[in-house]
Order: sequence, then C-alpha cells, then structure tokens
Amino acid sequence: MTDTTITRARLLPSYVRDAWWEPTEADASDATVVRDASTGDEVVRVSTSGLDVAAALDHARTVGQHSLAPLTFHQRAILLKQFALALTERKSELYELSSRTGATKNDSWVDIDGGIGVLFTYSSKGRREMPQSTIYLDGAVEPLSKDGSFLARHICTTLPGVAVQINAFNFPVWGALEKLAPAFLAGMPTLIKPATPTGYVAEHMVRILAESGLLPAGAIQIVNGSARDLLDHLGLGDTVGFTGSASTADALRRHEAVQARGVRFTAETDSINASVLGPDATPGTPEFDAFVRGVVAEMTAKAGQKCTAIRRAIVPTGMTDAVAAAVRDRIAAKVVVGDPRAEGVTMGPLASVEQRDEVLQQVMKLREGGGEIVVGGDAGHVTLADGSLGEAEGGAFVAPTLLAFKDAEADALHSVEAFGPVASLVEYGSPEQAAEIVARGGGSLVTSVASHDPAFVSELARRIAPHNGRILLLDRDDMRASTGHGSPLPMLVHGGPGRAGGGEELGGIRSVLHHMQRTAVQGSPAMLTALTGVWHPGAPASTAAPHPFRKSLAELQIGDQVVSERREITLDDIEHFAEFTGDTFYAHMDQEAAEANPFFPGRVAHGYLLLSFAAGLFVEPAAGPVLANTGLDNLRFMTPVSPGDSLRVTLTAKQITPRETDPYGEVRWDAVLTNQDDETVAQYDLLTYVAKELEPGW
Repeated sequence: MTDTTITRARLLPSYVRDAWWEPTEADASDATVVRDASTGDEVVRVSTSGLDVAAALDHARTVGQHSLAPLTFHQRAILLKQFALALTERKSELYELSSRTGATKNDSWVDIDGGIGVLFTYSSKGRREMPQSTIYLDGAVEPLSKDGSFLARHICTTLPGVAVQINAFNFPVWGALEKLAPAFLAGMPTLIKPATPTGYVAEHMVRILAESGLLPAGAIQIVNGSARDLLDHLGLGDTVGFTGSASTADALRRHEAVQARGVRFTAETDSINASVLGPDATPGTPEFDAFVRGVVAEMTAKAGQKCTAIRRAIVPTGMTDAVAAAVRDRIAAKVVVGDPRAEGVTMGPLASVEQRDEVLQQVMKLREGGGEIVVGGDAGHVTLADGSLGEAEGGAFVAPTLLAFKDAEADALHSVEAFGPVASLVEYGSPEQAAEIVARGGGSLVTSVASHDPAFVSELARRIAPHNGRILLLDRDDMRASTGHGSPLPMLVHGGPGRAGGGEELGGIRSVLHHMQRTAVQGSPAMLTALTGVWHPGAPASTAAPHPFRKSLAELQIGDQVVSERREITLDDIEHFAEFTGDTFYAHMDQEAAEANPFFPGRVAHGYLLLSFAAGLFVEPAAGPVLANTGLDNLRFMTPVSPGDSLRVTLTAKQITPRETDPYGEVRWDAVLTNQDDETVAQYDLLTYVAKELEPGW
C-alpha cells in the first residue's frame, strides 16, 4: 500500500447504507485532524457533519435484518471465514496504516491478526456448536405433564435491531471484529463507531470487506467521527457494546435509551489489573522470570495502551528492589522506544500527543499519591537512525515507567490509571493481604498469579476470582504455552466486574446469545418439533419403508423412525460379554454380591452389552448413505436388565444438520431401549454422518 493510497482519504469517509459517504469541504471545515503518532504529520481529517445517523440505523434494522435473518448459523459462520480470508489477503495494507498509530509490528499482529483470528474462531464454533438453523435451543426439554403431552423449551432468536459498537483507540481492528463476529453469527447487523485517533485503520478494514463483495446488504456500517446523538435513535431490540473509559461508560449507561427504552448495554472499561508474585517465586526461579517478563511485556506492548495491561505488580514483602532491578534490566536489554517503522524499535509512541499528556498527568498523580519512580520516567524521546536517543518532534513518546509504593493502602495505587507504559510495585505480607490488594482495584479484567505453590495459588485464586473476569495461573509447567496476561481469547469471557465495566464479551457462543432473546415456549411435542426443527418424543413419527438408514440426507425427514424386534437377554450373553471384554464386575458375575447391591435385583446385563445389542437391532447393514457413527450424547442407563428380560429399541431421526461445505451432514437420532414391560432401559442420542445424495449401488 502506497502513501498515495493512504492519503486518498484526506477526509475520512464513513460507510453507511451500503455506500461510502463523506462530508463536503464546507461541512468539514471544523473537522478533527488526526496525526501520525510518531511524526505528528497529518494523516486524515474526520467529520460527520451532515451524516444521517438515524437513517443508517434504520437501514441496519430493515435491509440488514432482511439480509441476515434468512441465513442459518452455519451460513453466517461460513461468511465469517470468508471475511477472515479476505482480510488476510490484504492485511499488509492494514499493517502499514497501523504503524502510523504508533503500533510496532508485534502490536499490529495482536490487533490485526488477532482480530482475524476471532473471525476464524467464531466461524469454527458456529459450525461445530450451533445448529443449521436460525433458532438456538438453550437447555433441555422441561416436561410439564405426566403423559408427555405438554412440554417447554427455551429458545433463542435474533434481536430485531442493530448492534452498535463504540470502540477504543487502542485496537481498531480487533476491537471491531471481536464485537462483530458474535453479533453477525447471531444474525444482527452491526454499526461500528471507532475512536477518532485510529479510526482510519478500522475504516480500511471495512473497505476491504466492502470491496470483497461478501457483505450482505446492510450487515456492516461504520461511522467515522462524532456521533453524540447515536443513542438517541436506539430502542428495544438494539444493543450497544462499549469499550473505553469508566466515566464514559457510566454516562452511556445512564442514557434514556438504556434506562427506559430497553437497549441492551455492555461495557468493557479500563481497570487496575494486577499480577501477583508468589512467595515461592524468588529470583532465579522460572516463576520469577515469567513474572518479570509479563510485567515488562504488558508495560510495553501497545505502549501499555491495553485495557488488560498490568497496572499493579504485587510482590512479597522485601521483593521490591529485586523485582525493580529485574524489570530495569529487562527493559534495558529488550526495549527500544521510537518510531515503529525504524529498524530495531520494540515500543512505539502513544496514540496521540493528547494521550501522552494524559499519561504524564496520571504519572504525576501516582507520584503525588505516594509512588516513587524506580524505573524510567523519561518522556518525549525517540530512537534516532544511529540508535541514540534524541528529542521527538511532534511524537507521543513515553518511556516505560515503574513506580514503587510503600503503602499498600494508598488510594492512588488502586484508583489512578496511567493508560500507557506505566505500572506500580507494592508488597504484601500474606495471601489474604494480596487478595485484599487485588480487590482494592474495584474490579478487574484480569489478574495473573506467578507461583508453583498449589496451596498459595488455590487460596489466592479463590479469594480474587469474584473481583476478576479472568485469572491467569502462570508457572514453569505452562509458561511456554501461555498466551499471556493481556491476551483476551475468543473462547474465553472478556470483561470484568465493577470498574472493569461489569460487561461480558467473547466467551465463545455465550457472546452470540447476548445478541439473541431467550424465550420460554410451552406446547405439545408436535408444535415444539415444528418450531425448533428438533423431534420431541410424542410428536408424530413415521415407520414407513424404506429403513431410515437407506435414505439420503435429502430424503430423510425429522420423525423418520424404526422400531426393532425384541431380543431376549440370556445369562450366556452376559457371561460371554464379560469374558470377551474382561469386564467381570461383580454385578454381572456374582449373584450374591449383586443381590446385596441396592440397585440390582441380582446379576444384570452390562450397559454396553445392551448398547451393542441395540445397534444390532436397529442397524441396516448394507452399504448406504449412513457413513459413520460419530458418538453418543446424553447416555443414561435407567432400568437394570436381568437374564430373561427382552430388549427393543426405537430409533427416531431427531435433528438433521446439513453441512454447507461437505457432501454429508450430521443426523442426531433419538434412541430409546425398552424392556418387555415397556420400561425405559436406556436412552441416548446417536450421532451419524449421512450423505446428502445417494451413490450408485446404494
């Protein structure tokens, strides 16, 4: 990507109503100027003067909903993968733009490749963990009548509005994609409102998706610039996902749209995260080294501009000097501050001069509150071409800074956050005090614990868990595989209580359900089957020929069923199975011992013998569209089977899930084993792969 391509958008456009929009030069006379974080050069000007936000939201609720609603979870998941591939193909363009925000290559990798990775993860989870449907079933069937004629289920359906995301400046790509992926998978269109200082990177990400031709109409929009009236146009069915300061989150949470109009609001805000060094982790131990590496990494990655960064390093009594020295040595050996485009630079500037000044003000507050600078403290320096340090002109540089507090109860330590390469050291005398210090932060996104002492870790983790969204337990056994203190993962919850915002993002399918309405539905088995696409016992079933195993996925219907003949279970069967498998458990082989067991009338058949006989009773053995048995779910043995009892199995097609990209799909079968008295012996779900079409010879 060339500079001429970058500067094509001197006025940064928005993408609304499936078209690019930008203000006229007259409207943009008061546009905000965004500058290169390292050089101070102008990158773009940003304005929304004349943009109709209400129309953009209405476009999402109408056109966007109409585009996404008919798609199944699997179809949306495949689109997410295609989005990821499109971004991967052109990610070098995003990397070049990202360097202007002050991000190093490693910083950009976390943001850009991390965001793309979220799309891949949700694509995979959507196809593996969600149905080929637009309705998601939450929980098991709730029987409401003795005869099974009245049932209830909880279903989740897509909210009818728009998912508005208001993002912070530090992760313009990941911040947008980690909110987009679950909303899109749920079927909700998204409107992205990026932070102005780095919005040009988010804009280019949306541009790549728009130019790919993959976007369903109305599915994604981006508004670059001020949108102060955004919440004024929201109502029931809309959601807001906010990342930013706690004060802004509080103001948004108090908005009438959230308080009175039913808008769902979730916030992920700055927090005073901690890392705790265990008493056993003395200098020279792997845990001590891992702790120091983590502190320095979180101080310098993204120049400390991460909501998950370590702000408080909590160490045992007497360890301040050793930790400070180790941090100082590692920074000296590993960290070079400067323009991220310069060779050898490992930490860039803050996102803007304004952000630099804010960080320095917060450092002063920490010092006034009892902190003493023990590492760093320089500001305004940049690495020159010859490797020396010189004064930056227009750059937003701050050197890594570590302060030490003698008073663990100092208010500034637990309330002042310098959102940059700044952390504070404080000592504790017991696990209880360490936990109290963590809790003083008022709620955090993450705390890490570096220790190889299970007793200490267990006690501390139990105490600090209520104050954290995530806990990283770091020791010699996992340190090489660890993803690190400050890395939210798509399959794990991202968020935290109290000061951290009280919200929840990511966490796998959990976050998809945040964009859906959970509804309890009561009705007959037939009606619940029709609504959910999943067969419920008591709903109509068909035993008409041919055998269900002779039907392709295209021919098979929910409720297709086979009822087997009966098979008597003999003592010889039980003894042969015991000898053949080696399972000579006393309940199967010792009459006296079995009779003494309160659960058995005497010797009984093995549960797995019954499953084997069941398969022999319902299977159709010739080659056909059933390709493989992939497992059993929800297996329960309910009534013991004695010699002389007989067994019958009823197998019913319960759920049919075609795979979008494969010539087969998954069929979930309801299997029920009954005895001669029609008592249920066992029940389970059988999972099979079934071909979509019949092959010659079948």
